[in-house]
Amino acid sequence: MGYTVTEFVATPNPNAIKCIVSPSPSPAGPRGYTRPEQAREDPLGAALMAVPGVSNILIHDGWITIGKTKDAPWKQVRHDVAALLKNWSSPDGP
Repeated sequence: MGYTVTEFVATPNPNAIKCIVSPSPSPAGPRGYTRPEQAREDPLGAALMAVPGVSNILIHDGWITIGKTKDAPWKQVRHDVAALLKNWSSPDGP
């Protein structure tokens, strides 16, 4: 069962965007990562941190904030994140 990104919302930080998603991606509670090794115990977090250009994430109830590297193009990052979430499947559930 994947997630649907219903909206991308700009944030005050030009290198961060909020993804409104359905269903809620946070059964384990809010969590955030700034380095891939921090997310290794979280399958969704690890997958998002592996998207090219993603530098940090915050997974919360109903939304995910994605931070990108300065040189990564938003169009590609949004596409890759939405595709990963749409096709997401984890043995532990969403």
